[in-house]
Amino acid sequence: MAAPLIPPSQPGQQGGGTAPVADRKVFTAVVHVLNSGCAWRYLPPMFGTSPATAHRRFTTWTKAGLWRRLHRAVLDELGARGELDRTSAIIDAASVRARRGSLTGPNPVDRGKKGSKLHVLSEAQGIPPALAVSGANVHDSQAFKPLLLGLPAVRPRRRRPVKVRADKAYFSAEHLAWLRSRRLIPRIARPGIESGEQLGRHRWKIERSIAWLFCYRRLAVRHERIGSHFLAFLGLAAVLTCYKNSRNSPGETTSEPRARGFRV
Repeated sequence: MAAPLIPPSQPGQQGGGTAPVADRKVFTAVVHVLNSGCAWRYLPPMFGTSPATAHRRFTTWTKAGLWRRLHRAVLDELGARGELDRTSAIIDAASVRARRGSLTGPNPVDRGKKGSKLHVLSEAQGIPPALAVSGANVHDSQAFKPLLLGLPAVRPRRRRPVKVRADKAYFSAEHLAWLRSRRLIPRIARPGIESGEQLGRHRWKIERSIAWLFCYRRLAVRHERIGSHFLAFLGLAAVLTCYKNSRNSPGETTSEPRARGFRV
């Protein structure tokens, strides 16, 4: 599925040199970095590509928007097979520590240490079609509208969910009015009246989605200085999460939930 979407490698201007490394080898190496969390310089030689080539190709693919297109392709495949449940959308966020770079900020719940926040929107069964990254000091609610507006129109062509579920961090009169103006039914916990835990049988699905993403060790602690690179790894993790769930029979899961801790 990925091969037709990968932009062709550009030959060197001077010609000569070694033969270009196959895209499949580089793609496999990028997935290994995402899975293992290893630094590029420690990429094992068994993948048949140098760390410099793998990182350079990853940067090129990121600039070309490969991960977004690949995510859309996987969602299209799931939608065509009727494996997406768009009766509702569930929104939540989680923070990770960050060493440096853009899209970071002081984390108010981690003694002001620098961090990034992952914003995730899943469909009713926990498959994530929309993601975003911000500084850890950005309030969860600021990603509410961008996540919903960023939902891709995948097959069959139904863009909007029926219900939107979220905890009390997302509650506001503005959000309620905005949802109703778009004929969406809000299911957002009200502060002082309902506990976020009262989302009950729906909340665990988004928590499991975030846990699936954090199973990829490159997302557990952010090392990327460039925010778009961290977002690229998040997008690739979402692609793999969607793909693995598409191979499961109903009721199966890809992994046990082990969660730890904006740009669309």
